[in-house]
Amino acid sequence: MPGIVDFKSVSTAGLESSPVAAALAGLRANESRYFKNKYDVDFTTEPARKAKSLIAWVHRILKDERGIVIASPPLEATELDVDGIRWVHVFYESGLAINVLYTRKDAKKRAVGFKLSEGMEIPAELSKFKFARQKSKLAGTIRGSYFVIKNEY
Repeated sequence: MPGIVDFKSVSTAGLESSPVAAALAGLRANESRYFKNKYDVDFTTEPARKAKSLIAWVHRILKDERGIVIASPPLEATELDVDGIRWVHVFYESGLAINVLYTRKDAKKRAVGFKLSEGMEIPAELSKFKFARQKSKLAGTIRGSYFVIKNEY
């Protein structure tokens, strides 16, 4: 069931199978707060089984651009379209969150971002990336990295 992610009252609903469910819920809430504050848009996720095409799109970009295959099963996904940017987020059982920022007009402003929930190890498939740290009141310490998308999707 799709639902607006509440960043004032963080819930692990939909993420319970993750060993870092509370941290992943905080990370998801952090994303929700960003979109509400910056774009005045509600961040609504749906279970992975209902978002197969979104997840397949993200996985295709990862595979084609960098040969990356995510080992962890996806739990939830969402798509937002704001200011000419297609944003797709996928939240994984391991605590990983991936977002794809895909501008419609400027091919130079397209990227894939990785965020690691507090308490999770860097997945083997992402070991080549360097992760910067960021503090969040909702998610604790978030580690993040990204790469620029070069092709059309």
